[in-house]
Amino acid sequence: MSIELISILVLFISFFAMLGYGIPVAYSIGISTTLTLLLNIAFIPGITTVAQRMTTGIDNFALLAIPFFVLAGELMNKGGIANRLINFAKSLVGSLPGGLGYVNILAAMLFGAISGSAVAAASAIGGVMTERMEDEGYPVPVSASINITSSTTGLLIPPSNVLIVYALASGGAASVAALFMAGYLPGILVGLALMVVTAIIVRQKKIKSAPSVSLKRLISDFGKAFFSLLMLVIIVGGIVQGIFTATEAAGVSIVYALILGFAYKTIKLKDLPAILLESSKTTAIVMFLVCTSMAMSWLFSFESIPQLLTGFLVETVSSPFLIFLVINLTLLIVGTFMDMTPAVLIFTPIFLPVVTQLGMDPVHFGIIMVLNLCIGLCTPPVGTLLFVGAGVAKISVTKIIKPLVPFLIAMVVVLMFVTYFPQLSLWLPKAFGL
Repeated sequence: MSIELISILVLFISFFAMLGYGIPVAYSIGISTTLTLLLNIAFIPGITTVAQRMTTGIDNFALLAIPFFVLAGELMNKGGIANRLINFAKSLVGSLPGGLGYVNILAAMLFGAISGSAVAAASAIGGVMTERMEDEGYPVPVSASINITSSTTGLLIPPSNVLIVYALASGGAASVAALFMAGYLPGILVGLALMVVTAIIVRQKKIKSAPSVSLKRLISDFGKAFFSLLMLVIIVGGIVQGIFTATEAAGVSIVYALILGFAYKTIKLKDLPAILLESSKTTAIVMFLVCTSMAMSWLFSFESIPQLLTGFLVETVSSPFLIFLVINLTLLIVGTFMDMTPAVLIFTPIFLPVVTQLGMDPVHFGIIMVLNLCIGLCTPPVGTLLFVGAGVAKISVTKIIKPLVPFLIAMVVVLMFVTYFPQLSLWLPKAFGL
């Protein structure tokens, strides 16, 4: 057995063994990478090499966008934006039969897109909507399922931190601006698919509609939510038009969120230290994951793992259709036990060379990967949104699993459409010349 094969076995076996033992993902990545390097005679100073790759891996200006968007998301979460968006969504679709389910989905799409955080959307929207939906006739497990799955749309609809991470992991093959524009249609399709499932449940449960609102009330609620919605236009429009980079846009979003928070009188100066501390904790976790994942990505390249995988798949599976299906199934499985950021950083350098050799656009694959891993956020045993949604709804996770299944199936159906119809992802970027 060659040293290369031994190294690959040690890398994956040690990594998954540590994950199974409950060691945090970032530590598992760093330790398994170091152990693999120590096996190679040419890289005896494995610890030094890992430290160097971790340092150079985050020496990237584009990564500054992540802590900025995290802070902006915290400011929006504390700034009362969620209630304004919920009221606007309720004015739009609340009068439909079972309208609060659609309100939850639409509000999560809007808030998740503005904040860039699925967890923030699940906690902010779910915290307000759960009791209201129960009063309308929704079983709590169903309302929790709607909240959990709809919160993922904010990871596709820009601005999205995970799309920035993918742009970094792709080595520049996909630009942030192109990825942002590519996420709109798939994100909207996921929201519509969830609404279809909700409509079926509403009909089965015979949930009644709420009273319709007047045009005056609709205009009033839109006016209150206008400046929150305007942030999407400023940030995404500025990036697409080349007015500022994604990092500069993230800085603008902080200033804008602060102005809104102080204008709405929902944020005070005394609240800022706690907000800064919370965003710093989140940033530290994400950046440490990026550090260790970049070291492992370099090791993948050194051991020629992407090339070996490409050759294996091309030789054993003749149809690109089946190869894309295998990759999707692999990512669906990965998503059940690994959080999104490390999964993107680890598996992008493995699968991206495979799909690009088969003619898939890197931007298209980025949307496929993010949508795929969004499903994993809603599934046990590691699904972050599953536990957040259950906590907000004050219900055990086991009671959510069954009503969650139809929504997950709807997301998988959208995933298949996005995978095999590239224009769903690429039409908008091409229309804007990205």
